[in-house]
Formats: sequence, C-alpha cells, structure tokens
Amino acid sequence: MSGTRAYVIRVAEDPADREACFAVRKEVFVGEQGVPEDIEYDAHDAGAVHVLAVREDGVPLGTGRLLYGAGAAAKTGGDPSVGSLGRLAVTREARGLGVGAALVRAVEDAAHARGLTAVDLHAQTHALGFYERLGYRAYGPEFPDAGIPHRAMRRALRRQPGRRGGGGAPKGLVAGVTWQA
Repeated sequence: MSGTRAYVIRVAEDPADREACFAVRKEVFVGEQGVPEDIEYDAHDAGAVHVLAVREDGVPLGTGRLLYGAGAAAKTGGDPSVGSLGRLAVTREARGLGVGAALVRAVEDAAHARGLTAVDLHAQTHALGFYERLGYRAYGPEFPDAGIPHRAMRRALRRQPGRRGGGGAPKGLVAGVTWQA
C-alpha cells in the first residue's frame, strides 16, 4: 500500500457497521490472541456504543465500544458517572497509524456526550504504555481476563478545546483522518 490513505471513525449505528466491528474483533482477539469466540461476544454488545474506523475504500481498520449505565457498573465499581471502554481492536495493517488513539478519543467523546465524567478500561498489560500516553492511569492489581494479564485504568474526562463536541460534524461521524502509507 502506498500514497495517502484516509479513514473515518464513526459510531456503528447500522447492522453492517456492527458486523464490521465484530469482524475486526474476531480477527484480532480470536484469530491473533486466541480468545475463545464464545466469550468474545457478550450481552453487553447489544446496549453498547460501538465505534468503527473505516478506510476510504470501506475496509474496516479498528473498533472499540463504550458501556455506560447499568452495563458498565460491574467494570467501573458501580459509579454511574463512569463509562467502560472495551474491545479496542486494530487490524495489523492499521497499527502504528494512530487508529487506536483515534478510537479511544471517539469512545471518550461518546462518553462525554452521555454526561459521563470518566472512562475506565481493562488494559492488556503489554498495552499499558499506549493508554498512559492517552492520559489513563493504572490502579489495582494485575488480573487475568481470557487468560491474558490485564490492569484496570481510568481517565477523567474534561472538555478540551479543539475536540469535536456536537457542532458541525455529520451525525455519527466522529473524526476524519489521513495518513501517509
């Protein structure tokens, strides 16, 4: 692949986008990391906000989801003002291009739009540095999830100048990004 490639991050509102999110998760978590397929998809998927990174030619590059309200309670210590970022997955092709960071920011934007004040996540320990660079701080002990070591992390949300916050962007569009390949 050469030249400049663009992608957008959008809320996965239609069935095709949801299926693209699930396909990326299957590729990354089930195919690459060996997570059993029967635990990769759960009851939280139906009520979650899913975000999707899609290349200009329609190829899905990554996904993440936001749990909030009752769906997030078990992952956030029961605090209704805290959302839970999870199932962040980026295809091999898109790693190192900023797609993961853009997806995290899109989930944070979705959390802020729902009045949440912070976002928690359960990071695979090899990814702690990635999340720390985005402002997340680890807390609590390491624990296994699907046989992979994790740590809980949290980031308080603040209104930031220059971040999309409800004006101007088409409905469902979170960000448009271009990268040099």
